Amino acid sequence: MTERLVDVVNENGNPVHTYPITLSTTASEAAFEAKALEAAQYGRLVPTAELAGLTTRMHVSQGGALEPYGDGVPSTSQTKASLDQEVRAEAYRKWVLSGQPDDRSNEFWNEAREEQCRARAYILWQQEGSPNGRSDEFWYRTTQFDQS
Repeated sequence: MTERLVDVVNENGNPVHTYPITLSTTASEAAFEAKALEAAQYGRLVPTAELAGLTTRMHVSQGGALEPYGDGVPSTSQTKASLDQEVRAEAYRKWVLSGQPDDRSNEFWNEAREEQCRARAYILWQQEGSPNGRSDEFWYRTTQFDQS
Protein backbone atom coordinates (compact mmCIF):
# COMPACT_ATOMS: atom_id res chain seq x y z
CA MET A 1 0.00 0.00 0.00
CA THR A 2 1.15 3.53 -0.81
CA GLU A 3 0.01 6.70 0.91
CA ARG A 4 0.09 10.00 -1.03
CA LEU A 5 -1.19 13.48 -0.30
CA VAL A 6 -3.73 14.87 -2.75
CA ASP A 7 -4.86 18.50 -2.84
CA VAL A 8 -8.52 19.21 -3.57
CA VAL A 9 -8.69 22.50 -5.44
CA ASN A 10 -11.61 24.88 -5.98
CA GLU A 11 -12.61 26.60 -9.24
CA ASN A 12 -10.13 29.42 -8.53
CA GLY A 13 -7.22 26.98 -8.33
CA ASN A 14 -6.85 27.39 -4.57
CA PRO A 15 -6.33 24.30 -2.38
CA VAL A 16 -9.40 23.69 -0.25
CA HIS A 17 -8.10 20.65 1.62
CA THR A 18 -5.32 18.06 1.44
CA TYR A 19 -6.15 14.39 1.98
CA PRO A 20 -3.84 11.49 2.75
CA ILE A 21 -4.95 8.71 0.39
CA THR A 22 -3.84 5.09 0.70
CA LEU A 23 -4.11 2.78 -2.33
CA SER A 24 -2.24 -0.18 -3.77
CA THR A 25 1.35 0.40 -4.81
CA THR A 26 0.34 0.00 -8.48
CA ALA A 27 -2.39 2.69 -8.35
CA SER A 28 -2.12 5.56 -10.83
CA GLU A 29 -2.14 9.23 -9.87
CA ALA A 30 -5.62 9.41 -11.38
CA ALA A 31 -6.81 6.76 -8.90
CA PHE A 32 -5.40 8.76 -5.97
CA GLU A 33 -7.06 11.91 -7.29
CA ALA A 34 -10.42 10.16 -7.79
CA LYS A 35 -10.30 8.83 -4.22
CA ALA A 36 -9.59 12.37 -2.92
CA LEU A 37 -12.71 13.64 -4.69
CA GLU A 38 -14.70 10.82 -3.05
CA ALA A 39 -13.28 11.85 0.32
CA ALA A 40 -14.22 15.49 -0.34
CA GLN A 41 -17.79 14.43 -1.13
CA TYR A 42 -18.03 12.14 1.88
CA GLY A 43 -16.43 14.73 4.17
CA ARG A 44 -18.83 17.48 3.08
CA LEU A 45 -15.88 19.63 2.11
CA VAL A 46 -18.10 22.00 0.11
CA PRO A 47 -21.86 22.22 -0.48
CA THR A 48 -23.13 19.53 -2.86
CA ALA A 49 -23.79 22.09 -5.60
CA GLU A 50 -20.08 23.02 -5.63
CA LEU A 51 -18.69 19.46 -5.84
CA ALA A 52 -18.60 19.50 -9.65
CA GLY A 53 -16.23 22.49 -9.58
CA LEU A 54 -13.58 20.70 -7.52
CA THR A 55 -10.44 19.28 -9.10
CA THR A 56 -7.40 17.57 -7.64
CA ARG A 57 -3.65 17.55 -7.97
CA MET A 58 -0.91 15.56 -6.33
CA HIS A 59 0.43 17.47 -3.34
CA VAL A 60 4.00 18.73 -3.51
CA SER A 61 5.28 18.15 -0.01
CA GLN A 62 7.76 20.24 1.87
CA GLY A 63 8.22 17.44 4.40
CA GLY A 64 6.36 16.85 7.63
CA ALA A 65 3.52 14.62 8.68
CA LEU A 66 1.37 12.85 6.11
CA GLU A 67 -1.93 14.41 7.12
CA PRO A 68 -4.27 17.26 6.20
CA TYR A 69 -2.80 20.61 7.14
CA GLY A 70 -4.05 23.91 8.58
CA ASP A 71 -6.97 24.75 6.35
CA GLY A 72 -9.45 24.84 9.23
CA VAL A 73 -12.03 22.73 7.38
CA PRO A 74 -13.78 20.30 9.74
CA SER A 75 -14.05 16.98 8.01
CA THR A 76 -15.41 13.53 8.66
CA SER A 77 -13.52 12.07 5.74
CA GLN A 78 -11.50 8.91 6.17
CA THR A 79 -8.71 7.07 4.52
CA LYS A 80 -8.83 3.30 4.44
CA ALA A 81 -6.22 3.25 7.22
CA SER A 82 -8.23 5.58 9.47
CA LEU A 83 -11.42 3.60 8.83
CA ASP A 84 -9.64 0.40 9.86
CA GLN A 85 -8.29 2.13 12.96
CA GLU A 86 -11.78 3.26 14.02
CA VAL A 87 -13.22 -0.21 13.37
CA ARG A 88 -10.37 -1.80 15.33
CA ALA A 89 -10.95 0.51 18.32
CA GLU A 90 -14.72 -0.10 18.31
CA ALA A 91 -14.31 -3.88 17.91
CA TYR A 92 -11.87 -3.87 20.84
CA ARG A 93 -14.31 -1.85 22.96
CA LYS A 94 -17.09 -4.37 22.19
CA TRP A 95 -14.77 -7.27 22.99
CA VAL A 96 -13.81 -5.78 26.38
CA LEU A 97 -17.44 -5.00 27.27
CA SER A 98 -18.35 -8.62 26.48
CA GLY A 99 -15.81 -10.00 28.91
CA GLN A 100 -13.00 -10.62 26.38
CA PRO A 101 -14.26 -13.95 24.97
CA ASP A 102 -11.71 -15.91 22.92
CA ASP A 103 -14.00 -17.01 20.09
CA ARG A 104 -15.91 -13.87 19.04
CA SER A 105 -13.31 -11.47 17.58
CA ASN A 106 -14.71 -11.74 14.02
CA GLU A 107 -18.20 -11.02 15.30
CA PHE A 108 -17.05 -7.81 17.01
CA TRP A 109 -15.00 -6.75 13.97
CA ASN A 110 -17.94 -7.28 11.59
CA GLU A 111 -20.36 -5.42 13.88
CA ALA A 112 -17.98 -2.47 14.16
CA ARG A 113 -17.36 -2.39 10.39
CA GLU A 114 -21.09 -2.45 9.63
CA GLU A 115 -21.76 0.34 12.14
CA GLN A 116 -19.09 2.51 10.49
CA CYS A 117 -20.53 1.86 7.02
CA ARG A 118 -24.06 2.55 8.21
CA ALA A 119 -23.02 5.86 9.79
CA ARG A 120 -21.12 6.93 6.68
CA ALA A 121 -24.02 6.00 4.37
CA TYR A 122 -26.38 8.02 6.54
CA ILE A 123 -24.12 11.09 6.29
CA LEU A 124 -24.04 10.78 2.49
CA TRP A 125 -27.83 10.37 2.39
CA GLN A 126 -28.28 13.51 4.53
CA GLN A 127 -25.77 15.43 2.43
CA GLU A 128 -27.84 14.73 -0.68
CA GLY A 129 -31.00 16.05 0.97
CA SER A 130 -32.36 12.76 2.41
CA PRO A 131 -33.91 11.53 -0.87
CA ASN A 132 -36.69 8.95 -0.53
CA GLY A 133 -36.09 5.50 -1.98
CA ARG A 134 -32.33 5.90 -2.50
CA SER A 135 -30.88 4.47 0.71
CA ASP A 136 -29.47 1.44 -1.15
CA GLU A 137 -27.45 3.77 -3.39
CA PHE A 138 -25.70 5.35 -0.40
CA TRP A 139 -25.11 1.98 1.25
CA TYR A 140 -23.54 0.72 -2.00
CA ARG A 141 -21.29 3.78 -2.32
CA THR A 142 -20.14 3.42 1.26
CA THR A 143 -19.39 -0.28 1.02
CA GLN A 144 -17.53 0.27 -2.26
CA PHE A 145 -15.26 2.78 -0.49
CA ASP A 146 -14.80 0.30 2.36
CA GLN A 147 -13.79 -2.48 -0.05
CA SER A 148 -11.38 -0.38 -2.11
